[in-house]
Amino acid sequence: MLTQIVHGDNTDQPALLIVHGLYGSGRNWGVIAKRLSDQRQVIAVDQRNHGNSPWFDSHSYEDMANDLAEVIRAHGAPMDVLGHSMGGKASMVLALKYPELVNRLIVADVAPVPYGHSQLQYIKAMKAVDLDKVQKRSDAEAQLRDMVDDPTLPVFFTQSLDVAEKRWRLNLNVLEQEMPKILSFPQLDAQFDKPVLFLSGAKSHYVTHEHRPTIKARFPNASFAKIPDAGHWLHAEKPREFEAAVRVWLNR
Repeated sequence: MLTQIVHGDNTDQPALLIVHGLYGSGRNWGVIAKRLSDQRQVIAVDQRNHGNSPWFDSHSYEDMANDLAEVIRAHGAPMDVLGHSMGGKASMVLALKYPELVNRLIVADVAPVPYGHSQLQYIKAMKAVDLDKVQKRSDAEAQLRDMVDDPTLPVFFTQSLDVAEKRWRLNLNVLEQEMPKILSFPQLDAQFDKPVLFLSGAKSHYVTHEHRPTIKARFPNASFAKIPDAGHWLHAEKPREFEAAVRVWLNR
């Protein structure tokens, strides 16, 4: 079973399941989860091979969808589901495979399509960190800054570093080997006809107008919204605007 962080108590609203993206964890979503838990229970998971969840030799979207289905069944009721990036793809596969477990879906800045940009350079960077020289998180950040072009990423990556144990809470070898699956999207002969919000960063190119026919074919009840001045990490760049958009859509 995936590790879960539960915020708030059960209410008359469906619980919200939050599914993080590649190299993330449920902890990354703590502030947004806590704020949204004023009206509903919010459950943030660590996906397989991430955070404190178990490690496996595979990392396909079918695997991830099955993990999420197990969490929802354990709570005994269908949930609203919010997934970002890789977590958005996992959430889409969950909805397509197990529509009875999902009330509504929010997909943050990703489309049900394959992408061409590899994320392997970040695995190489994390593997290259000399953990023997890391006494505190900032030591690892400093090493990563020499290898990673985006200054925000070292801070993000090191949230998955167990400094005391000198180990990454990421199964870097399996994520590297399974990267082709992570970048792709499975061919499923299914539709999810309940409401879906595709919420994107206005400065991101992950969800384009060209993707809309593919989205509508799988999710005919899809609607679209953009957060101004936000890129792919829209929830981290514009947390208040992101929270407000999610809240308005869930409460409409």
